[in-house]
Amino acid sequence: ASPIGEVKGKQIAITAGAEGFKPNEVKLQKGEEATLVFTRTTDDTCATAVEFPELKLKKDLPLKQPVAIVIPSGEARTLGFQCGMGMYKSKVVIQ
Repeated sequence: ASPIGEVKGKQIAITAGAEGFKPNEVKLQKGEEATLVFTRTTDDTCATAVEFPELKLKKDLPLKQPVAIVIPSGEARTLGFQCGMGMYKSKVVIQ
């Protein structure tokens, strides 16, 4: 299935499952266009949405439907992302 949302640059698949997000850390080069494609694989998880607090961005993750989020990589920083309840925390490191 095609992901919901805009896709730019390289795509990085992230699974939202019973143990949270896998992989839980993604490394990007500064200025590199990249899209994280989140797919929730189970109902047995609180990761029914993904939230990027620094970007004030929250997207629902429908079961088995890929959801694309373009990552702004113009500056070197670490962007955290988490499930809606904040139990599963992961990050994108822009170097």
